[in-house]
Amino acid sequence: MIGDDGEPALFDPPAPPRELVEVEPGVRLLTGWMDLRQQAWTTDRFREWAAGPVPIRAAKVRGHEMSVRTVCLGWHWQPYRYSREATDVNGRRVLALPEWLARLGRRALLDVGHPPSEADRYTPDTALANFYDHAARMGMHQDKDERSPAPVVSLSIGDTCTFRFGNTENRGRPYTDLTLRSGDLLVFGGPARFAFHGVTKVHPGTAPAGCGLERGRINITLRETGLDG
Repeated sequence: MIGDDGEPALFDPPAPPRELVEVEPGVRLLTGWMDLRQQAWTTDRFREWAAGPVPIRAAKVRGHEMSVRTVCLGWHWQPYRYSREATDVNGRRVLALPEWLARLGRRALLDVGHPPSEADRYTPDTALANFYDHAARMGMHQDKDERSPAPVVSLSIGDTCTFRFGNTENRGRPYTDLTLRSGDLLVFGGPARFAFHGVTKVHPGTAPAGCGLERGRINITLRETGLDG
């Protein structure tokens, strides 16, 4: 099935097996949420986004390039702030957030058990689409450049990673190491919305055939910025 604006049946329940795990209050992992066709279609969209008008790039934190490369939709993120134009790349305005992706975020909240009223109100206005090669890591950090406390919706495609989900106080223990595989959905909000988290390892050679990515990992996170303009 293809929707009116071209996306595949991303909102139909995926085929089993899938398992919903409540990692801790506010953190829910739904394995196998996207099937291979949906993953491959989304990977093609990622390649289109990465081509510009603002191309994929490694953001700089305190003068050092991150090992992860990022392309943004809706709002352009650079460390500690958002803007409409990519002043740290080429000054151009980023692509708009596609409506199908916002609908996908609302469906994600429903599927991990958020009340329909809450899911209906979810209006993500930015997406950070990250690419990890085999050597890329993401240090422990908080997603706190947004003004909205709405949940973060995170999608994984490609190689499996070890994702470390920590606490709201510091970068150390306690934390939980999760295995995120291609097609998995992770949602964190509520008391865990501003918890520290990161990626400690990407496992080469684990991307499933048919996901659209032979190597590396794509991670798409949807957020509400709470910003105007």
